[in-house]
Amino acid sequence: MVERRPLGIFLTHAVLALGLLVVAFPVYVTVVASTHTTQAVLGRVPLWFGDRLLENYRHIVQVGMGSGSAPLVVMVGNSLVMALAISAGKIAISILSAYAIVYFRFPLRMACFWTIFLTLMLPVEVRIMPTFKVVADLGMLNSYAGLTIPLIASATATFLFRQFFLTVPDELTEAARIDGAGPLRFFTEILVPLSRTNIAALFVILFIFGWNQYLWPLLVTTDEGMYTIVMGLKRMVPTGDAVPKWNLVMAAVVLAMLPPVAVVVLMQRWFIKGLIETEK
Repeated sequence: MVERRPLGIFLTHAVLALGLLVVAFPVYVTVVASTHTTQAVLGRVPLWFGDRLLENYRHIVQVGMGSGSAPLVVMVGNSLVMALAISAGKIAISILSAYAIVYFRFPLRMACFWTIFLTLMLPVEVRIMPTFKVVADLGMLNSYAGLTIPLIASATATFLFRQFFLTVPDELTEAARIDGAGPLRFFTEILVPLSRTNIAALFVILFIFGWNQYLWPLLVTTDEGMYTIVMGLKRMVPTGDAVPKWNLVMAAVVLAMLPPVAVVVLMQRWFIKGLIETEK
């Protein structure tokens, strides 16, 4: 029996409350600032809501920051396409490659796996120049293909799927073979349903990874109609002597947070199951 100590419970809750305050306070200030005028935000940062909520959000959604910049809806749409394509592509390629490595016996099978695994030491930032050269030569600049294809391969997801497939009992494979299930049917009707929690957990992680990309979209897009929301937020803050419209920038930040937050909230149960449960 675990002894319940009031002091320990109080300290635990105090630490949790402090951590919540540290994380939530900047978000609160951002939401509050998005409801005020530019002049009100330029001075002391207000700590209570203003009366420009609808006006600021309507302006940032429909008009953007002006000066010919793309509306926020366009940039959010580009980020959404990029994040979904990267997530779906990484999961599809990784689960197929892990299936081939675990269930097929072919020459240099483990050499192929370790070659894939070693690519963890070569992220996009390391190979950015040759990758950009290939994308440019293929004419994929300012396109969704150029934004997504170079980021699709994932050694981490391949490793995680391989480790899970190794835990599947051999008796299940034999039973499927006796019942006449071929490799494709065994994969689609047995392995994929068993992997749904892993797929959900990886989808959440990979969606946020794709949504937060900044360096690669910055290199491969010059057309403002292809800007992502992370790029747009940086360009919303003017340089030089221009006065930043912080209220509109904060409104854009709040809207940019909504899709990844929605994905985490909606898939929270599957995400936790995929990370901690051993029995799928």
